[in-house]
Amino acid sequence: MNLTFRLLLLTLRIRLSRRRLSLWDESRTPFRVTLTDLDPLRHVNNGKYLSLLDLGRLDLMLRSGFWQVVGARGWYPVVAAQTITYKRSLTLGQRFELRSRVLGVDERAVYMEQTFTRHGDVVARAVVQARFLRRTGGTVRPDELLAAAGGAPRDLTLPDWVSAWADAVRISGSGGDRVRP
Repeated sequence: MNLTFRLLLLTLRIRLSRRRLSLWDESRTPFRVTLTDLDPLRHVNNGKYLSLLDLGRLDLMLRSGFWQVVGARGWYPVVAAQTITYKRSLTLGQRFELRSRVLGVDERAVYMEQTFTRHGDVVARAVVQARFLRRTGGTVRPDELLAAAGGAPRDLTLPDWVSAWADAVRISGSGGDRVRP
């Protein structure tokens, strides 16, 4: 997380004025492109998008109260995999919004869809596979997460293409994934 000022601003906004959400709602987090977001080609650096995704997920978890729930249990989220597709550029001074929502779950992880928009047009879209770990060690099962969230009000079955992507990017625990000299 290299966005300390934005993190502070986000938490201040949440405390002062942002309405509460359900974990199953879509959060909409507003931003403006700053000079430090740009690469030498004067548009938002691809790595900056990934950092902003962190803030969008945090916004949803804080506003829904889920951050406090998992924190009290000694759990914390980590990104296991992500993919992002860029459609348009963002340049200095432009306002944009990051929309974040829970897409679904499988037996291993939770999946979120996060979409950058400007004036309602899609700029970039990401799918993020996340797991929650225990501070004492081990992984929190998705069914435990759903129970902590009070259940899900809708079907969280993943779209087929997300399941196929998750299978394709999985790194197995066998020795077959060793880097060879």
